[in-house]
Amino acid sequence: MSQLRIAVFASGQGTNFQAIADAVREGKLDVSIELLVCDRPSAPVVERAQRAGVEAFVFKPKDYPSREAYEGEIIAELERRGVELIVLAGYMRIITSVLVEPYYGRMINIHPSLLPAFPGVDGIGQALQYGVKVTGATVHFVDGGLDSGPIIAQQVVEVLEGDSTESLAERIHAAEQRLLPGVIQHIAHGRVKLDGRHVRIEE
Repeated sequence: MSQLRIAVFASGQGTNFQAIADAVREGKLDVSIELLVCDRPSAPVVERAQRAGVEAFVFKPKDYPSREAYEGEIIAELERRGVELIVLAGYMRIITSVLVEPYYGRMINIHPSLLPAFPGVDGIGQALQYGVKVTGATVHFVDGGLDSGPIIAQQVVEVLEGDSTESLAERIHAAEQRLLPGVIQHIAHGRVKLDGRHVRIEE
């Protein structure tokens, strides 16, 4: 079976990128990371990609007249490499229909809450402020709404007495780093079936 060709989009530290790259290197994930897409040239994830031997398409959004303009260029980069799955792993840009439509059902995102609770920016801070007892991480298909696409998998993280944003974030990020490579592996083996809003993972 040929390996699934993926692109990872990230804007920051790149810990989820690293989790994916490590799983590939350790033979636990049957994919080929063809490209990192990053909107911040100084982001640490760019260096992580370099160390992993992954090509990077790095751009500055302000150099383009619109989101659609740079997304058109991203699509050309993806097509050139035959990318079959896009993984948004801490990518902080709003995505338009230019990118969503051709890749619907082939683009996933990781979000640090149990969606549909606490979508958007600072899901961890929102959960703490609301006073929930459990939160977690969600991997979902991207549909153009704000963290609103069909949910593939979730992992629960307990909120502990006295948790700070930092302490809770540490446990949620650890959960993300377990959850995301597992979902990608299911997709690589054709086990994830999308039917409307419902997602089934076949054994």
